[in-house]
Amino acid sequence: MFQRSLIRASRQAAGLPLRHQPTFSPVRQQLTATRLASLRWYSEPAAKEGEGAAESKPAAETQSPESSKLKGELEKKDKEIIELKDKYLRSVADFRNLQERTKREIQVAKDFALQRFARDLVESVDNLDRALSTVPSEKLAAENNDLVTLHDGLKMTESILMSTLKKHGLERFDPSVECEKFDPNVHEAVFQTPQPDKEDGTVFHTQQKGFLLNGRVLRAAKVGVVKNS
Repeated sequence: MFQRSLIRASRQAAGLPLRHQPTFSPVRQQLTATRLASLRWYSEPAAKEGEGAAESKPAAETQSPESSKLKGELEKKDKEIIELKDKYLRSVADFRNLQERTKREIQVAKDFALQRFARDLVESVDNLDRALSTVPSEKLAAENNDLVTLHDGLKMTESILMSTLKKHGLERFDPSVECEKFDPNVHEAVFQTPQPDKEDGTVFHTQQKGFLLNGRVLRAAKVGVVKNS
């Protein structure tokens, strides 16, 4: 500063003109200062953003494997829960089906536990029925009081026996009483004969009565069937 003053004084003493000072230097200085400030303002956020990215990048890198591992474990647990729930529901359904099947089998065993005994018993019922049918109705008169009494006793015994058997599911049926249509599931055709006053396939005669055990055919009825054609 002191040297600049000496140079200016020597120039004035020698009569030399002073160095021309441009009139726009303050404006240039102001523009330069503004440009520097703007450059500094742009550079600082960029630097901050770079610093934030530099700081966040290691954090993301350190958290990503852990979060992906936890996510994989959660998905695995969800799959296990779904599989266990499905197995549980299937087990419950199988157990209920087993209960129902066992209940039906027990009921069937109860219904047909007396099947062999019933087969042997129907022979005795047949003999009692034959004994009652061999007595002609004209013989049941007042002069044959003993025969009438015996017949009535046998008839009463048969009624009580059939009522008792019916309580246990054993029933006797006679298809010729109601002129039923022939059914191969419950009837056994012994012979066929024409009957002009009856339709074809009608049961008109019962040779041996049939028996049902709890709705199932224990013995088919032996019958005669109408055949006109």
